[in-house]
Amino acid sequence: MARDTLHKKCKLCRRQGTKLYLKGSRCLSAKCPIEKKGAVPPGMHGLKRTRRPSAFGIQLHAKQKLKRIYGILETQLKNYYKKAKKLKGALGLNLLILLEKRLDNIVYVSGLAQSRSHSKQIISHRHVLVNGKVLNISSYSVKIGDKISLDEKTAKKEDMKPKASDKDFKCPDWLALDKAKLEVEFISKPNRDQISQDIDENLIIEYYSR
Repeated sequence: MARDTLHKKCKLCRRQGTKLYLKGSRCLSAKCPIEKKGAVPPGMHGLKRTRRPSAFGIQLHAKQKLKRIYGILETQLKNYYKKAKKLKGALGLNLLILLEKRLDNIVYVSGLAQSRSHSKQIISHRHVLVNGKVLNISSYSVKIGDKISLDEKTAKKEDMKPKASDKDFKCPDWLALDKAKLEVEFISKPNRDQISQDIDENLIIEYYSR
């Protein structure tokens, strides 16, 4: 499994200037660096960087943000972009849907994991089942009708308690969550309103169209 081992998650949030929710519950606590220091870029000169970014810089920033949110590498994102170009419909929406359909993303947004990195971990450790069979490929593209669940041992562990078990947790409308079984079914493709509004897919298209 390809991984980005060069960057610390909190530094990535500070670099983007916003919370990317890469560390689960820690991002919602007072320990989050964004809460303590504000959205100051990492490094000793973080406060002094006031130069206005160029058009290319804005596009690059948006592309990097998308990569970091979904926890993928440059080659993976470029391949998703090429695949989205071949599909019918709006290019930007097609790209986001391909990313949302990733197994690690669905495990996260459905509440079966605390964060996307936690999701990747339990998938690679063979704790996630798709249609009752173990699947350890984080990038697997989930199909409509697929059912995703945790194995029994993982579901019972207190230290790995999924967010889906919380009373206040709400699963996205394009997924059907059974909280009792900790099982989620992919029932339909998400529309644009059901995907994070913090992503500007038009800037990403402009970046790759250069």
